[in-house]
Amino acid sequence: MCLQSIVISPSEIGFNSSKDFNLTYQLFGKPLGTAPIVLVNHALTGNSLVAGTSGWWNQLIGKNLTINTEHFTILAFNIPGNGYDNNIENLITNYQYFSTKIIAQLFWKALEKLNITKLYAIIGGSLGGAIAWEMAFLKPTSIEILLPIACSYKASDWLIGNVLVQNSILNHSSKPIEDARMHAMLLYRTPESIQEKFQNKRDESNQSYQIESWLKYHGKTLKDRFKLDSYKLMNHLLKTIGENITEDDFNDFLDKTTTKIHIISVDSDYMFTEKEQLNTFLFIKKKYSKVYYNKIESIHGHDAFLIEYKQLHNLLQPYF
Repeated sequence: MCLQSIVISPSEIGFNSSKDFNLTYQLFGKPLGTAPIVLVNHALTGNSLVAGTSGWWNQLIGKNLTINTEHFTILAFNIPGNGYDNNIENLITNYQYFSTKIIAQLFWKALEKLNITKLYAIIGGSLGGAIAWEMAFLKPTSIEILLPIACSYKASDWLIGNVLVQNSILNHSSKPIEDARMHAMLLYRTPESIQEKFQNKRDESNQSYQIESWLKYHGKTLKDRFKLDSYKLMNHLLKTIGENITEDDFNDFLDKTTTKIHIISVDSDYMFTEKEQLNTFLFIKKKYSKVYYNKIESIHGHDAFLIEYKQLHNLLQPYF
């Protein structure tokens, strides 16, 4: 579970930079080389700590859980620049030059350095799922099962617009992380979810509504554990999802791939809508048989992939 690292030269992925990438990762479960490997890609403010007491997906990944660490090797990389290694030298300031495709290239290069040529599964929610798509496009025969959750293979105009708003807040606000996080939390949830949770109640001092206190809490919490440069990079990556993938590229991928693809959407998701993910499934199904689709039913919006664990368990259990 300790944080390990791999150094990758930019030239190894054809990236123009003088600074090496220090790609950090964690392993859970069986040792490398002894069991099928499941790669877990983290979301925007996530990291490689996917299991254990503080793991962000510890209700899904662990001993005798959905993804059983007794049977699988669980590998999770940190997106370079996410700040999880607490080394400011590894933060990325020229974020405009990065994309989800570049992150996918880095992940594959790291896997190569770990002598891994085949993955049993790649699973990820939100940004992590989008990077999983990018990895599949790069190596269409190297993944047995692709499990993108609450994400799309290509950024929509709605998402790109929200990235612009977030970027403006991050670059112009006097409290950039807090303010951007408060705005983002409303994108991750739904009006129904917020109303059910707070019901117009005020806090104990009656000076503010509970929804206001909740948003401020999430803003402060993220500021305390996340760097501004990291937030700018992760937000920017959302805009780049699938930016180079044309319909012809997608068809070419479908002609080559051997991967079983299971798309999982959230019916109330504002960030990556159910409709766009269903349309992706229908597009694939026209020419490729190993594709499946399910949706999580929830009032909680995009964040349902971090909330509705019972539904996720039922959908993922057949693979693990």
